[in-house]
Amino acid sequence: MTESTLNLDARQRAMLDEMGVKVWWPSAAAANAADVAEPVAIKTIATPASPARVASPIDAKPAPVAAPRAAPQAGGATVWLESPQRLYTADGPAEGGWLIVVDMPPEADGRHGEAFSGDAGRLLENMLRALHLDRAGLPVHLARTHRGAAATEGAGQPLDAGFAAAAEALAPRIVLALGPLAAQGLLASSEPLGKLRGRLASAASSPGTPLVASYHPVYLLRNPADKARAWADLCLAAAQLDAPAS
Repeated sequence: MTESTLNLDARQRAMLDEMGVKVWWPSAAAANAADVAEPVAIKTIATPASPARVASPIDAKPAPVAAPRAAPQAGGATVWLESPQRLYTADGPAEGGWLIVVDMPPEADGRHGEAFSGDAGRLLENMLRALHLDRAGLPVHLARTHRGAAATEGAGQPLDAGFAAAAEALAPRIVLALGPLAAQGLLASSEPLGKLRGRLASAASSPGTPLVASYHPVYLLRNPADKARAWADLCLAAAQLDAPAS
């Protein structure tokens, strides 16, 4: 048992109550005599020592926490290209159609799902159907790309080698690169996607293979005002199919 002097305001009493410290107040008579007498000594129950109070963000900034060791930053990681999968026109030759290379959405492991899953997948499918690629009679292949520090199961091949192999096997008439990872990797450029889109280019690892870059469906969901630009890019890519094959 310990003794303390009663000299607490309302805020202090509330804090003691929150901490579980009970204070036995003096009787009413003693309280009335407090004006002319010495402060009344009161009894409190000794409580076990509590852990040190953790400072709130308002009191002080938290101490910095050392970052755990992790894989290399995305900028220095290898870019992988999955094996292309055929979307439309299952019958007939695989050569001479579309090859669509799209960034894997960062918030979903699209490698292990359906080609058209979620809102972004449905938007991509709508974009391709708007070009009538589902009934154009031309093969359409889709390959997804992502970053990784090392090869993992189903990762495919490094982007340059994977795309060169796909271009040789499929001989696409046009390549559509959707997203900055695909566009910058296939064009060997560090320019932002906004400067790479809107023009006909050639894939760096497969010279002579025409390529058009455009926005990723995830980006378009967040920035619908750019859908008109994306549609112009798709029309630019489709126009290459009207030109005579070389």
